[in-house]
Amino acid sequence: MQMTIQEGSNYFRGLLLLIRKDHQVTNEEITLMMRVGKSLGFAKDFCETAIADILENKYILDKPPVFSQLEIAKKFITHGLIIGHCDHKIHPNEERWLQLIAEANEINNDWFMREQQRIDRARENNELDFDDLVVEYLK
Repeated sequence: MQMTIQEGSNYFRGLLLLIRKDHQVTNEEITLMMRVGKSLGFAKDFCETAIADILENKYILDKPPVFSQLEIAKKFITHGLIIGHCDHKIHPNEERWLQLIAEANEINNDWFMREQQRIDRARENNELDFDDLVVEYLK
């Protein structure tokens, strides 16, 4: 997947904001966020600090990221739904955040609902698979 460095930063920031929507950060969320950070090329210590500080960090703008490609936005929503479900039930604030991002990226609500149902079924069947990003940054 090709994206700009700014999009990579927005991708990580958007998921950080997601995990703080329920006012707790679980070990499962930390593990998945570290995988995303690594895929995006961020240093391990940067990711650890950003995740550890997200609940108290009031300086991160709570603004839905907008991506240049629909493919990136959909991958973000899928990752967000998986992260939101990793503690067994997506919190209403997490779901609303992902809906705002879908709207900001002009993702059809039908697609969002189908993807949410797909993730729900996969979680219920213990088949939830979090595929890592393969990112190539545009120059």
